[in-house]
Amino acid sequence: MVDQIKVIRGMRDLLPADMDAWYQLEDGWRQLAESYGYQQIRTPIMEKTALFKRSIGDVTDIVEKEMYSFDDKGGDNLSLRPEGTASVVRAGIQNGLLVNQQQRLWYSGPMFRRERPQKGRYRQFYQLGAETFGMPGADIEAELIFMVSRFWKQLGLENIELQLNTLGTAETRLKYKDLLVAYFRDHMNELDDDSLRRLDTNPLRILDSKNSKMQNMIEAAPKLKDNLDQQSADHFAQLLEMLDFNGQAYSINPRLVRGLDYYSHTVFEFVTNSLGAQGTVCAGGRYDSLVEQLGGKPTYAAGFAMGIDRLVLMLQDQQKIKAQKQVDIYFVMSGANTAKQGQKLAEMLRNELPGLYLVAHSGGGSFKSQMKKADKSGASLALILGESEVENSTINIKFLRNDSQQLEIDQSELVSQIKTLLIN
Repeated sequence: MVDQIKVIRGMRDLLPADMDAWYQLEDGWRQLAESYGYQQIRTPIMEKTALFKRSIGDVTDIVEKEMYSFDDKGGDNLSLRPEGTASVVRAGIQNGLLVNQQQRLWYSGPMFRRERPQKGRYRQFYQLGAETFGMPGADIEAELIFMVSRFWKQLGLENIELQLNTLGTAETRLKYKDLLVAYFRDHMNELDDDSLRRLDTNPLRILDSKNSKMQNMIEAAPKLKDNLDQQSADHFAQLLEMLDFNGQAYSINPRLVRGLDYYSHTVFEFVTNSLGAQGTVCAGGRYDSLVEQLGGKPTYAAGFAMGIDRLVLMLQDQQKIKAQKQVDIYFVMSGANTAKQGQKLAEMLRNELPGLYLVAHSGGGSFKSQMKKADKSGASLALILGESEVENSTINIKFLRNDSQQLEIDQSELVSQIKTLLIN
């Protein structure tokens, strides 16, 4: 017996039964993003590894432990993308989208990280995101937050909270890092191995540690908000004023630092306690230095990414999945020489009534078995074509959800009858 090949650990198949929630998210997001003036961009799932090392940072967990990287046959070191922002920035620079221009862009697709699989976290995961360029003010950050909040309302999702923080400018953050490192060095005996490793490379991430034994020590650490320059303090105050004016609920989380090196000023996360440890469903902020860091001209930038996998879990848990369009008609063709005429009639209906959801039976089978499939499909109507109907140029319309009423009509009347029954 040949061994069965199964899906790679940490990846999974999305089956037809799963797709209602995915369509609800993806189609709903596309409509919402476009209504705000955002245009879609699609980038390759594979990039040169240097792109992510330069943007995310050599000493981050993503680059050090999680990226799928390899040398191809041409000698290039390539990686499957672990996140979307760097690819969008690279595409913007390469295709001349960013110089002296304002851009509102959105993307969706698979990302890849070799993490330990758990609920809501996979090695191939899916994200929706938005990136904006050329706008320096807090107003674009507020717009991004409002757009995401509107998406939760559109989906009917509950129990999602907005958390905010400011990281200040790069210069402010460097000075703050020195303070932080000095503080943590005074508490070396309380740091775990992961925090000791980060002490000289990414000390801000220690603030985000979930180690319960370190929480009191972390809570007493110097606060970035107490060491902000005036420009950063004013920028954050303007954002909060806009959120307050529009009734947007939020909480300020001084330990929210984000895991990627390129953020500055505002950072935000939408979090939930509905998913256990994997509580962040959307994260973003401002990253004004990244375009220049990747070889472009200095460009203001802000954006976010949200995890589709986790949102699907929330839709399922909160029973907010809306069924997508149901089958309108199941076409039953029973008897010899019915398939040819049935296919012709089915294609005529599709030509005349775009958007009609019509399933034409294939593969033969008895009339009884075909009617069972018609009923199981959820269709409103069954079209029945037998040998006598072919001979007489008629067709039967059976109402599957309405006391089994049935009509026999001439085939020439089929389009007008279906229009009357389903469209009007």
